[in-house]
Order: sequence, then C-alpha cells, then structure tokens
Amino acid sequence: MNENDTKRLSRLTAILTQLQTKRLTTAASLASKFNVSIRTIYRDIRALEQAGVPILTEDGKGYSLMEGYKIPPVMFSESQANALILAEQLVLKNKDTSFIRDYTEAIDKIKAVLRQTEKDKVNLLADRTRFEQNLNRERNSDNISQLQYALTNFYLVRIDYTNEQNKTTHRTIEPFALISTTENWLLIAWCHLRNGFRYFRLDRITALEILTEKFDQHKMTLQEYFDKFH
Repeated sequence: MNENDTKRLSRLTAILTQLQTKRLTTAASLASKFNVSIRTIYRDIRALEQAGVPILTEDGKGYSLMEGYKIPPVMFSESQANALILAEQLVLKNKDTSFIRDYTEAIDKIKAVLRQTEKDKVNLLADRTRFEQNLNRERNSDNISQLQYALTNFYLVRIDYTNEQNKTTHRTIEPFALISTTENWLLIAWCHLRNGFRYFRLDRITALEILTEKFDQHKMTLQEYFDKFH
C-alpha cells in the first residue's frame, strides 16, 4: 500500500466517522475538512457505497447514513486496551509533535468505541501510569498486565517480594500506580504488612496472585500522591 492509498483509507475512515456523528454532512464541508476537492469527496462517497455503506443523498443538502445503521464497534479485551494505554505513554516521550498528535487522536477514537466501564478503566490507568524510556533496560517483568487488571478493577494482590538483602516477605497489596523509571518498572501500592504506601520493583516480585477480594479505590490522582508523599 503506497502513501496515497494510506491517506485515502484514512480519509474514508474519517468520512465514515463524520457520517456517524452528524445527521447531515455536505461534500463541501468534507472537502474543506480534509483539504481535498469536492470531486474527490464524490469519489470517496461512491467507494463507501460500493463497500456496502448505506449512504443517503439529499439533493442540495448533503449526505447521511441510513437510520439504524451502525458500524460494529471495535472490541478489545481489557488487557489489549491496557496495552494501548501503556503504548500511549511511550509515544508521549517521542520528540515529534505531529506523531504524538496523530497517535493521541487515534487513541481517542479507540476510547470512543469502548464500553463506558472500559473507558473508565483505561482513563484510570492512563492517570496512574508514568513512563521513562530507556532502550538499554535489561531488567524485565512479566507481571504488568496482571497488575494493570488488578489496579483498574481494585482487586487485592498477594505477592512474594525479595528485597535488596535477598530477604523474601509475603505481602497483600492494593495496586495504585505503575511507574517506569530509567532503570525499572515500579509499582506503588498500599501494603497491608507495612500499613502504608510502598514502592515495589516488578523484577523483585517472585510470585503474584490476584485475589477475589476487592479494596476501596484510593480517592486521589497520581500527581496528588506525589504532592502528598514527596
């Protein structure tokens, strides 16, 4: 697929979005929005019709979708939606502002088709995640997805944690936020053993179990946490 094909596919998708969100859309307004000729919009509308989209034409007024027609929403599993939010944090570290803008707009479209309960979860996760890029990081963890799930659904987690002195303790924790430093992923969680918030390095969590018991959501943002405890 060449660049022109990619641009046209993107425009066709955007036109379809406009038709879904507005009762009536004119060719002139679409041409102005996408910086193309009205003739190009006519061709795009025909292409959508040939693809089976029931577009109605009102002479002198514009285009609309047949009443009752809806595009099936894109369905993501919760872990897939969480992975996209994590990727968004990485993209935000990119130096190219146009790339950031385009990806952010794409993420917004993805969020728009999520069920409201899923929207609430990914928005919470976005607020509770910080990412510092380090391409040379060697330490790894395979617990991020599980911790994201526990964080957004407010499930208690039982972990075995090994500290710098190689001593292992058993903890029950309430996941609050995930932070990527230049060296490693850290979890901020309320620790029942220590009766307070603690940092846990993910590569030192040697065992993890999500419990069925839930905890009450901590009513503060990550920034409010930093302001209060640092």
